[in-house]
Amino acid sequence: MRGTVLYGPGDIRFEERETPKIIEGTDAVIRMAATCVCGSDLWPYRGLQPINGPTPMGHEYCGFVEEVGSAVKSVKPGQFVIGSFATSDNTCPHCQYGYPSSCMRREFITRAQAPLLRVLLADGTLVPTPGVPSEALVPSLLTTSDVLGTGWFAAEAANVKPGSTVVVVGDGAVGLLAVLSAKQMGAERIIAMSRHESRQKLAREFGASDIVTERGDEGITRVKDLTKGSGSDSVLECVGTQESMLQAIHSARPGGFVSYVGVPHGVELDGTELFFAHVHLHGGPAPVRRYLPELIGLVLNEKINPGKVFDLTLPLDQVAEGYRAMDERRAIKTLLRP
Repeated sequence: MRGTVLYGPGDIRFEERETPKIIEGTDAVIRMAATCVCGSDLWPYRGLQPINGPTPMGHEYCGFVEEVGSAVKSVKPGQFVIGSFATSDNTCPHCQYGYPSSCMRREFITRAQAPLLRVLLADGTLVPTPGVPSEALVPSLLTTSDVLGTGWFAAEAANVKPGSTVVVVGDGAVGLLAVLSAKQMGAERIIAMSRHESRQKLAREFGASDIVTERGDEGITRVKDLTKGSGSDSVLECVGTQESMLQAIHSARPGGFVSYVGVPHGVELDGTELFFAHVHLHGGPAPVRRYLPELIGLVLNEKINPGKVFDLTLPLDQVAEGYRAMDERRAIKTLLRP
């Protein structure tokens, strides 16, 4: 089997790897219907996150169960399944509190940009669809594995409620789906911060009422202008940089809520500054497994179409071009077909 391996900055290869097989009784092996490149994959691709030698890539996936271990009870061969980027047993205390992405037995998926994938803790990680979904729904179902679930968590963690004013910092796939999620949760006004015309257009399709192109202090001032000087009820930080985090905190009103779901790189917060900002902060790896049944249902019932974030589709063996296109901002998100 061939799969995607990152060797160093800009060096993605699709090469021979060991074919996944059942090792533990709790494992499943799935055959990919679709996978994709994530914005977080670009950090190591750009050399901004260190790797220890050649690194298999990919953590978003959906497909058909090929084989299951002897202890697996909730999925069976032939079923179409979606799973989170983080494995979970769905029974430990952290899972029971609603945070399966912090499961006490968690492992992060890292080998999904390949035709086959071994999924640990299959019973607690995978969710089957009621039947085989139509081909047209596969891209949207794939988003539930990470980017939609992460955008949904961003909205929930920022306490988005019916009638809320919401700011979304970041116009990548997660930020765009945070806009969609906020709209689904009843936000009355959604301010998307974006400088790119194609992304602005999609943000408006997903429910954004306003677009702010400014960044940093200028962006904060613009948000304050749009909210009559008060700031936003909820701010969803979907990037992970120092600038985006501070922009999010200072765009919120006193007593407002700031979520942060962008994987942080170089983010350091000043305690005094945070103290006087008077905001609630909540974030981390999205508990995608908790949301999967609801999000899958919304997709299957065609209430939402998050698959629109995929604006480039390539054969899996052209994965290197998928990375280049996203790195060069020629694509929002690349869908890969085995």
